[in-house]
Amino acid sequence: MIAVGELAPDFAATDCHGQTVRLSELRGRRVVLFFFPRAFTVGCTIENRAFRDNHERIRSLGAELVGVSVDTLTTQCDFAEQEGIHFALLGDDERRISRSWGVLWPILNIDRRVTFIIGADGVVEHVIHHEVRVYRHLDDVLKYLQAHPAPGSDSASA
Repeated sequence: MIAVGELAPDFAATDCHGQTVRLSELRGRRVVLFFFPRAFTVGCTIENRAFRDNHERIRSLGAELVGVSVDTLTTQCDFAEQEGIHFALLGDDERRISRSWGVLWPILNIDRRVTFIIGADGVVEHVIHHEVRVYRHLDDVLKYLQAHPAPGSDSASA
């Protein structure tokens, strides 16, 4: 698994808005990149709803939000539509992104529940890994972003 201090592996994938998301093109901003096992499952729905409901708060703290699972793009888009998710959700059914980040469960071949906070310079600042406590991802993201404000974010100017 990618660790704090490592350069974030780049990727390019299409999101549910038909936009290509390239991690390297998000340089200059923080990115909250979260991996989750499967769309439409109970824990993943709870986690995605929490991020959805706090998307603007995360943006106000200076970060972009991107979610990834090993589902197909079609499944991700159906999930995003059903749940009213407007941040980038990426389908990684070929598991290229997940492998490069080292988040796949070895036998299950699905993503672990891991969240990375990537600095504006492309280096991983923080890693959150809770498999069962799905609310902790959002809580830990908000706590970290508030304690380590990015220049230009609402909390940095407060």
